[in-house]
Amino acid sequence: MTTMLTLPAIEFRQGPTRRLYSFAIDAKVLPRIAVVSRIQRDDDAQVAGYQRPEVGKHIRAIRDYVESDDPMIPNALVIAFDSRVHFQPSEGDGGVDTTHARHGTLTIPLDEEIRPGFIVDGQQRTAAIRDAMVDRFPMPVTAFVTDSEDEQRTQFILVNSTKPLPVGLIHELLPTTVGRLPAKLERRRAPALLLERLNLEAESPFHLMIRTVTNPSGVVRDNSVLRMLEASIENGVLYEFRDPRTGEVESKPALEVLYDYWEAVARVFPEAWGPEVTPRRSRLVHGAGIVSMGLLMDTISARRGRTDHGTFYRDLKAIKDACAWTTGEWEFGPDDRRPWNGLQNTSKDTDLLKNHLRRAYLQLALRQAS
Repeated sequence: MTTMLTLPAIEFRQGPTRRLYSFAIDAKVLPRIAVVSRIQRDDDAQVAGYQRPEVGKHIRAIRDYVESDDPMIPNALVIAFDSRVHFQPSEGDGGVDTTHARHGTLTIPLDEEIRPGFIVDGQQRTAAIRDAMVDRFPMPVTAFVTDSEDEQRTQFILVNSTKPLPVGLIHELLPTTVGRLPAKLERRRAPALLLERLNLEAESPFHLMIRTVTNPSGVVRDNSVLRMLEASIENGVLYEFRDPRTGEVESKPALEVLYDYWEAVARVFPEAWGPEVTPRRSRLVHGAGIVSMGLLMDTISARRGRTDHGTFYRDLKAIKDACAWTTGEWEFGPDDRRPWNGLQNTSKDTDLLKNHLRRAYLQLALRQAS
């Protein structure tokens, strides 16, 4: 029989259906009821969990403070409980207004096999108190009940969106979130979903090449791919697959275009592309290269009115001599020549490369038309 932990708590309501619970608990007991859900990918390459690794330096600083003479940590931890946790309201309100909140008890199972709670916010504080040389340290907690890990991830992003959470972690979690997010994050959800598919699908030309939290060996920065995708969704070939009301992008046709184009890139520049080719060896997998070639994809698509692999391949092959991804020099103008690796991942150099590739392509188009 499972032992139950019963704590005094306050239930308060937000909106028509949301229920939140506030209570205090000795943080030394927290590991018995809640765990940290580390971000990883399961055997099917699906995102599981959402928390970043523990930050040792930060934990040590909190632990030292907890061990000091008169510590106080007023910030509440946030915990998501599964539906095994129940709230029982107290009998009678004694004339107290219960429109928004009511007193009662929260019953939590002490299950050693499967903990009922997941720490959404406060993992570093919890780890610090766990390791601190103190007998007990009560902490305030705000909790909600859900069996949906997608909702837990959404709340994790919302809680941490104003803190220095690693950007790459947010990018990897975005495709699995549900509900509305702040506008800035909402705009990145569709590109993040496309990035995930590009990175994980075996037939993708980017297969496991994009460096993410769960794929740290990737050679292309996730932010570079996101910038390329965002630009095309905003004002390029991928715009036609975008729902202007929701910002969602129809994945299937968008991925078909991306696969056709970047497979053509890989065929035309095989020495500059691949999972073993790093930005030090090729500026094609460098941030400036990815973003600039994304603009060229949009330019070719707009000019041709077609997005098939053959069209992309022929047009890219025709401008191959204007590129110096791994050797030689970039000829940006009569007085502006750079060694192949002289390009940096800056806005200025990226714009320079964008204009160079677009100019080379349009000059080719003029010669073909004459």
